[in-house]
Amino acid sequence: MISKLFHNFVQSPQPENEEEKKTLKDLQPCVAIHYGIPSAASILAFDPFQRLLAIATSDGRIKVIGGDNIEALLIAPRPSSFKNLEFLHNQGFLVSVSNENEVQVWDLEYRCIAAHTQWESNITAFCTVYGFPYMYVGDEYGFLSVLKFDAQEGNLQQLPYYIAANVVADGTGVSLPDHLSVVGVLPQPCSSGNRVLIAYANGFIILWDITEDQAVLVSGRKDILLKDAIVVNSSDDVRHEPSEGTSDNNGQLEKDISSLCWVSSDGSVLAVGYVDGDILLWNLTNSASTKDLQSHKSLNNVSKLKLSSAQKRLPVIVLRWHSNSADKGPKGQLFVYGGDEIGSEEVLTILTLDWPPGIETLICISRIDLTLGGSFADMGLVRSGGSGEHSDVSTLFVLTNPGQLHYYDEAFLSVLMSNPNKKHSAHAIQYRAVIPTTEPNMSVGKLSVLNEEVSFLGFRISTKSGTSTNWPLSGGVPYKLSSDESRCKRIYIGGYEDGSVRVWDATFPVLSLVSVIGCQVEGSELAGTGSSVSALDFSSSTSSLAIGEESGLVRLYCLMQRSEKSTLHIVTGTNHEVNNVPSGGQNQCLAVFSLVNSPVRSLQFVTSGSRLAIGFECGQVAMVDLSSSKLLYLKDCISRSSSSVISLTVKSFPDTLDNSLGLSKDKKSAEPADEIAFVLTRDAQITVIDSTRGDIITALPTQPKTQSTALSLYIVEGNNSISDVSESYLLNSSQDLEAKSKIEVTNECQSDIKEVNVNAHYNPITIGQRFNDSLILLCCDDGLHLYSLSSVVQGENRSIRSLELTTICCWTTIFETDEKCLSLILFYQTGLIEVRSLPDLEVVGDTSISLLLKWTFKTNMNKTMSSSGTGQITMVNGCEFALLSLLAFENDFRIPESLPNLHDRALAAAADSGVASSLNPKKKQITTTGILSGLIKGFNIGKDQSGDIYETRESIVEHLDHIYSRFPFSGSLNIPDEDLAEYDIDDIEINEPIQLSPPRVQNTDERKDKEKERERLFEGGSTESKPKLRTAEEVRAKYRKTGDVSVAAAQAKDKLIERQEKLEKLGRNTEELQSGAEDFSSLAKELAKRMENRKWWQL
Repeated sequence: MISKLFHNFVQSPQPENEEEKKTLKDLQPCVAIHYGIPSAASILAFDPFQRLLAIATSDGRIKVIGGDNIEALLIAPRPSSFKNLEFLHNQGFLVSVSNENEVQVWDLEYRCIAAHTQWESNITAFCTVYGFPYMYVGDEYGFLSVLKFDAQEGNLQQLPYYIAANVVADGTGVSLPDHLSVVGVLPQPCSSGNRVLIAYANGFIILWDITEDQAVLVSGRKDILLKDAIVVNSSDDVRHEPSEGTSDNNGQLEKDISSLCWVSSDGSVLAVGYVDGDILLWNLTNSASTKDLQSHKSLNNVSKLKLSSAQKRLPVIVLRWHSNSADKGPKGQLFVYGGDEIGSEEVLTILTLDWPPGIETLICISRIDLTLGGSFADMGLVRSGGSGEHSDVSTLFVLTNPGQLHYYDEAFLSVLMSNPNKKHSAHAIQYRAVIPTTEPNMSVGKLSVLNEEVSFLGFRISTKSGTSTNWPLSGGVPYKLSSDESRCKRIYIGGYEDGSVRVWDATFPVLSLVSVIGCQVEGSELAGTGSSVSALDFSSSTSSLAIGEESGLVRLYCLMQRSEKSTLHIVTGTNHEVNNVPSGGQNQCLAVFSLVNSPVRSLQFVTSGSRLAIGFECGQVAMVDLSSSKLLYLKDCISRSSSSVISLTVKSFPDTLDNSLGLSKDKKSAEPADEIAFVLTRDAQITVIDSTRGDIITALPTQPKTQSTALSLYIVEGNNSISDVSESYLLNSSQDLEAKSKIEVTNECQSDIKEVNVNAHYNPITIGQRFNDSLILLCCDDGLHLYSLSSVVQGENRSIRSLELTTICCWTTIFETDEKCLSLILFYQTGLIEVRSLPDLEVVGDTSISLLLKWTFKTNMNKTMSSSGTGQITMVNGCEFALLSLLAFENDFRIPESLPNLHDRALAAAADSGVASSLNPKKKQITTTGILSGLIKGFNIGKDQSGDIYETRESIVEHLDHIYSRFPFSGSLNIPDEDLAEYDIDDIEINEPIQLSPPRVQNTDERKDKEKERERLFEGGSTESKPKLRTAEEVRAKYRKTGDVSVAAAQAKDKLIERQEKLEKLGRNTEELQSGAEDFSSLAKELAKRMENRKWWQL
């Protein structure tokens, strides 16, 4: 299933017949293929298991990139930008948070939204739990909530557990504002999700234990004791700057946090970036506990970094850490964007840090600045496949505006680390799109369908990979082709400003590059080669490709394999050279034509590819015979105008007669031609010529009253659905032609005929009679005009139907529906795509590129648009290429079965089994790396079972479900029985607002006292232990008393009386409870119902 955006078509009055209704239902636009990175790209996300990269944009789109030319475009229902984007690693889902605070979970396998929820407050922090289906959501009011995505049920639910800022303040004894937003949340590695770090806007940081419902570590500006700060201006200029005391700026304790990241694999060191440009490294293992904060104990647990000694510095926007796995110590690289002096050059800074004894001995070994090629958007670190565990550096992705993705491989970064003193610019590997549209810019594109004969005769071209061998993205599973499916049935051709041409196999949604044609021709020294490509045409019958250039050159290539010796024909205005060239196999250049020093504007293969018609900017038309590479004629179509030729349409006669062109006997040729050509110029004038001889039959100035710019010309064959008015006109026109013995034209037309030297020996009346059922559609930028073909041939400037357009149109095409009915597509400068019926020209539907692709129209976008004639449209916008499919029944790309899968299930299962085997205690211990292994290795389920480890991921999910599914501060996971006895039904206040209280903190003495009391109550037994069978000797040894038997009996009697009194007391309490609430279950349900109706601001 491909993600489709449907649009309710704007319709004219309701259709009157079933055929029209069916035509309207056929219109179902969707994006079939998309390549390239949108210019509005802003956020990166990476799945290290599946090796997929996701890029979110500011207009509601998400681009997913894998290997083997696999790309996908996900489009949100609402065009809102994203502020968070993360993978649910190795699970096949992607989570996004929009600026409208909607959390969306995307199913990568089906390319659609699997679940979503609208958050009621502003989301200020978001994070997924690595490897698990949980998410932390922090909001502007200081609440941290938990979401869980259930892939089987396809729903996203908010779990009961939450952390409120006021509770944190009460529990830690720290004064916090009432509305303090959460600016960062990070699950701690090696804690199996039991601990999470929360950062607040004022600089307050806590490490929260969700199983104990309390802050285990607290860090803030109050407990800073800095001796000095490390100022790293460059690798050669690293110095220590004395601090100003306990806190910066003479006691200002609050400082806004702008970024943070872990700087150790075990979650013991945290790097925090601030809006004033400072970077603090906190040692959380040495941070203050709750008791330390209440006694105002200061600790030396932080080091400070500054990238500049200037007073005004940029905020630290992004922090990323890479630890050197080969080193056992804490050495690694800190990637920083920001923190430098305001107004300085925009760079990405790499700091190599080390602190062997402790964080207070922090050392900056080197600093490297990478100059960026554009405005910074985001960055991501990727472990190199295979050697990642022993690598000193990671590969690096840097996203810059507008939509440029740069990749620094491991070899390049290693050179940087070895030369830290050298000035480095951004010599990165730029993302190379499958269909490159920039550098050089694509100037023209064409989508061509191969006929069945060529397709099944083996039109095969060896596929070339479109990506580099060291490209780190390899995710996705391509569609496996059978032997029959491997034949190429459709190609896309792109011409570029440097004169080169590329050809792709477009049979299936994953395009593959099959040919690259350079701008130079071996054996030719003609001037002008290498200029921008201005026109393209492909002949499916002969597999020939014609390339027209701005210099006026036309190159002819054969894309089929050629084993025989080849010759190169070089044809100029006066000469014809034939050079023998070695057989080049594929993409052999057959001929080069240099006829006119004017840009080529139109190319058209005619007569099954045996001839080529060429239209030039200067208004001339040339026809060449490709079998002999001979120029047949070169004609000026309109002598009084130099308007460019934009369309060449050739029409064959319905039948072949000796006098098919109506030539007089004295001019009749031995082999009369059976085709006429209609030449359209930019100023909307139509010239009819003999396609074989080049003689002008007639010229028709079809300009409307206002100056119009012609776009295209189409010949529409006879159609029974034409209106009665049109049929009446055609009938009258036919009768008039039969009654006339010679052409009767207006004075204006006569003058035009004289100027263009119309051949008087042709009989337009006879020619027109051959085409009574055919129409000509002239499309201009401001109107549509429908003519009878016979009337155009005889020179009559009278349209059957004219339609004035209210918006400027820039491109048109026609396509055929499954009922063999033709429709017209209009593309407007507003981005609107309109579909009209033919020949009625009524609107049957519309959509827009802003709805389908979030695009806006740009200048010259129409030059790269093309159509296959079956409702498929290709277009280019900046760095993006898209293929739109407009018809519901049309499925030439065999979607969805031919779509590549973005989630590799086999790879996911292998990764899960690898983790499970590494956790199996019966097997050898396998050292795992990464955050996921850290989470699993740090898992601890209790005091008595601290050595046990869950063997599967499902067990960990079950444990986390148990934690998150309870309300906070509801007690530990194992609730003692005595705590249950302390609750009374009268303590439940249904109508009162809930008061959040700090968690109960029990000291060691209190716990010991309760344990002793519990032991006395159960006489040394345990409620958790199972009944044990004891021998008679053990019973006698425990319960037999020494002394008189009467004493023992009296003690037993007293104990029975005591127990009887307890039972009576319990019975009275039970009666009181029953009288106060006859049904406790109903009260509990009422409480639960009221709790569900409460909003977050009532908590």
